[in-house]
Amino acid sequence: MTRFTGKSVVVTGGAGGIGSAICQRFASEGALVCVADADFAGVQTVAENIQATGGQAEAHAFNLTDPAEIRSFVRDWTRTGRKVDVLCNNAGLMRRGALMELSAEDWRQSFAVNVDALFHMCQAVIPVMQAQGGGAIINTASQWGMHPAPGHIAYNTTKAAVVAFTQNLARDYAPANIRVNGVAPGEVRTPMLESYLARSGRCLEDLNALVPYGRIGEPAEIAALVAFMASNEARYLCGSVVEITGAQAVA
Repeated sequence: MTRFTGKSVVVTGGAGGIGSAICQRFASEGALVCVADADFAGVQTVAENIQATGGQAEAHAFNLTDPAEIRSFVRDWTRTGRKVDVLCNNAGLMRRGALMELSAEDWRQSFAVNVDALFHMCQAVIPVMQAQGGGAIINTASQWGMHPAPGHIAYNTTKAAVVAFTQNLARDYAPANIRVNGVAPGEVRTPMLESYLARSGRCLEDLNALVPYGRIGEPAEIAALVAFMASNEARYLCGSVVEITGAQAVA
């Protein structure tokens, strides 16, 4: 498919497991992809991997918690006339623990990365989309932002905020032909999850057993849904947050 030929796509958290899959999916469909993350080495690797397979990608490392760096990036990206046809706000941070197990810094950082970064990215990008006549924004929420899991109050609360932010943004900017939607994955097999399993002593089979479909999700499956939401095939989809969980119930 070439649904995004001639389009520019910005993906935050592009060096992570889900983020890199989103970048690869858009590039495979013809987009020029901006791989954006605070991880300098990570964005370089993802961009180079895409380029090695014939795709178009650029690496941009900047601090998503710094509004000035975000504004500087958007100015640089659009200075030569490039658009932001699609913005994927995918960067995220998980601090595990119930209320009394968290520090004030855990709470602050969770909101800075999971919520504040969306606010600042959208404030910088929406004027660009308005000027070009529209665009699509896809925010990565979580199943746990809709159905909280125990022992993750900071993560769950911030992802619930992402759901509300998505719905509000969609309502306000649909008249400007800017479609805003969200994805809410369940457990996904990423390097971050596998690292957690190694520390906790649990195994992948433990998580697979909780999913009626028989296994947890793969990053490429989340990326496929994101690409559909950004495409013209979903041109009437606006203000939706779609769970992608394999019918998994939160436990």
